[in-house]
Amino acid sequence: MTETTRATGARSSPTGSPSAGYAVAYPVPDKGERGVMIVSRLPMAEASPLSTAYLPYRAVSATVKTQAGPVDVLGLYVPSRDASPAKIERKQRFLDGLQATIAHGSASGRVVLGDFNILEPDHDPRYATFRPFEYGFYSWLGDNGYHDAFRRLHPGDREYSWVGRTNDGYRYDHAFVSDPLSGLVDDCTYVHEPRTVTRLSDHSGLSLRLAVAGDEPLVVFDPTVLPEPETLF
Repeated sequence: MTETTRATGARSSPTGSPSAGYAVAYPVPDKGERGVMIVSRLPMAEASPLSTAYLPYRAVSATVKTQAGPVDVLGLYVPSRDASPAKIERKQRFLDGLQATIAHGSASGRVVLGDFNILEPDHDPRYATFRPFEYGFYSWLGDNGYHDAFRRLHPGDREYSWVGRTNDGYRYDHAFVSDPLSGLVDDCTYVHEPRTVTRLSDHSGLSLRLAVAGDEPLVVFDPTVLPEPETLF
């Protein structure tokens, strides 16, 4: 989940515990800022911490346990920008920090996904407002052992996860998988209903399915049901 706030963390706390059947990784963002929350029905272990000292709550990592071994999940919420020098510098500094931190995709099973606020270099249509450093981050992932899961399955599709007021479409949201997972991408699609029907968000959802069996899910504990008393003999 991207674009989360401090209030999001407060609301999530009753359900964000193993006894409720969910594990949560969520560094609470600074006041007035937005961040990333990872919610899992599978047990999670702490991933190697990212050394993103700048806006750390926008790059959240966790490791999900699967029957094929651990899979690292890195959720990103890249800052958006306007034409002001401060916003441009902010976004570039964050992306530069990611490139200095994210390990090469040959190292382990890893998924890097979220709202990147960037486009692929050959995005259709082409928008002149995007700068080389923004396209550069997409290309950097491909050059360092990561694969665009959606493009792997849908190489020529025009699909947009955000649509502006002038009806211009942008594929801002991405899911990249590392080399060891590249052959295990079973499905990757955009879920448009949250944007077009329920209006829960101005972004479409992104669903990624890997052909990897999960570990045993967390057990849901219902606090309204009392456990059966033990019988002693």
